[in-house]
Amino acid sequence: MTVPATEPVAEVSLREYGPAVSVPLGAGAGQALAASGILHSATPDPRRSGHWLLRAGSRVGALRMPEGPVVRITPKTPVSRLFFLLGFSLDPARAWRDSREGTVDIGTYDDVVPALAHAVERQIDGALRQGVLQGYREVEESASVVRGRLREAEQLRRHFGRTPPVEIAYDAYTADTAENRILRAAAERLLRLPDVPGPVRRRLAHQRARLADALPLIRGQELPVWRPSRLNSRYRPALRLAEAVLRGTSPEHRPAGAEPLAMDGFLLDMNKLFEDFVTVALREALTEHGLTARLQDPHHLDVAGLVGIRPDLVVRTGDGRIPLAVVDAKYKIEKTDGLLNADLYQALAYATVLGLREAHLVYASGRRPMRFHEVRGTAAGPNSRGVRIYQHSLDLSREPEELLTTFREIAGQLATGRREVA
Repeated sequence: MTVPATEPVAEVSLREYGPAVSVPLGAGAGQALAASGILHSATPDPRRSGHWLLRAGSRVGALRMPEGPVVRITPKTPVSRLFFLLGFSLDPARAWRDSREGTVDIGTYDDVVPALAHAVERQIDGALRQGVLQGYREVEESASVVRGRLREAEQLRRHFGRTPPVEIAYDAYTADTAENRILRAAAERLLRLPDVPGPVRRRLAHQRARLADALPLIRGQELPVWRPSRLNSRYRPALRLAEAVLRGTSPEHRPAGAEPLAMDGFLLDMNKLFEDFVTVALREALTEHGLTARLQDPHHLDVAGLVGIRPDLVVRTGDGRIPLAVVDAKYKIEKTDGLLNADLYQALAYATVLGLREAHLVYASGRRPMRFHEVRGTAAGPNSRGVRIYQHSLDLSREPEELLTTFREIAGQLATGRREVA
């Protein structure tokens, strides 16, 4: 029996990796969501006409479709902890410790977009507290008087040597810097998002006005490049977070057979966020033992170099020359029969290519203690052990300091493994 169609909804609420929800949607909106890759799945509901079965995957946040609903995806991880992971991944040296808990200041908000908007606005306000940063920028223009350097080639090409006007270049001391452009663009981006609370929206508009002398960025262009210096040190926390906003998932999706469809929103991929946090936190912990680490270290599985592999993190000696262990982060839920065997095969392949005696898998789950598997047939001799694949569980609901302690323990184990190999 087919249930009659209902009017499309204005809002859809999903949960990260939660069960599929049957939602009344127009065909265009459903097809756009299906083609976007944002959700784990989006398919027509065979039992209800005009309904689509929507299931969220690893992306959390909110987005607005031009002719469809606002889609909100709630993370399983508490939002305060999520922003600690994000802040530490972006800038572990500062650790984003705006409170005793070590989290980014997200106010009292417990949804991703409101918390993000509040955090960015507070960071921008802190950056501008001592005034808007100014710097020198090269300007090229046509003018009626000579200022700076004459652009002779342009003068001949455009005006056949006649003056005025004159083609000139000069260094202007201005607020139109890369740093200010990025902060302004982040404020403008957040003002377009759904779910930004009214008080935060008004404060963001105020920050945008303070940055009015910086030119707006054109959507789709690369972000301007800035370099850390003594002068922009007060801007750095805001810049790191602003860049995360501008690089967040808000692409122009192209459904099959249709024109590009813009979806305004901000989505964090928990897979990528967990991977970034694990690798950065472990890299920092390894420095206490005189070890270094390479993130996303590229290698080849085969001799011909046709099959590429890229471990999340390769632990190396202090000089970076000798690999000691390999680590891969896995943001997934454990099955009742244990962790997926495919992860073990992948870790073994990494260890084999790098000639290592151990590999480590770090999971976003805290239900099981650390354990290892010793691979048969990999021992170098009768009195030596084979390759070991260690499995670690990381409980993201724990306090920030407890999480970092876990990484110090893993780093200590890696240092012990180095001595055993030596």
